[in-house]
Amino acid sequence: MKIGVYVGSFNPVHKGHVRIANTIINNGYVDKLLVIPTLSYWDKKGIISLEDRANMLKFYETDKIIVDTVYSNLQYTYQIINALKERYKDVEFSLIIGADNIVNFDKWMHYDELLELTLIIAARNDIDIKYYLDKLNKKDKYIIVDIDDMDISSTKVRENIDNEMVLRRYLDPKEIGYIKDHNLYKE
Repeated sequence: MKIGVYVGSFNPVHKGHVRIANTIINNGYVDKLLVIPTLSYWDKKGIISLEDRANMLKFYETDKIIVDTVYSNLQYTYQIINALKERYKDVEFSLIIGADNIVNFDKWMHYDELLELTLIIAARNDIDIKYYLDKLNKKDKYIIVDIDDMDISSTKVRENIDNEMVLRRYLDPKEIGYIKDHNLYKE
């Protein structure tokens, strides 16, 4: 079995995240995809509760796309992967990342362990993914997923939280309702 691991803050999850997950599943790159929201990243500010982010992610859950918070408390991606390897035996894991992450991948804790996995990289913002893969000496076990119209970021959504037009463009109506009902992203 092939399991994709999609780790991130998802603060909030937007249509780009959903499109990446669905494209990976629909193209058969993995059999199941675990979406793991993290508690906090060292460089992230203004992250809402894990519970609220997980609740919004669950709007997109299917039999093949599963929201998993069991390892959300682990600080580093390599720790999450190692814990998953203990939990799931005889599984081939892939790590799903956006192209913006490949630029500084060599700064990730124990990135060399992560390079042993198949990397599924969502193309974004005209980043030369192959340049960075060469720099990392990653010659095989990677898939570049081209997603149209990927100029979406959670930061842009948060910055425009009062702009209904922006929210409708980037978020599902159920998620917009959840954000409003729970008064999220208000300073």
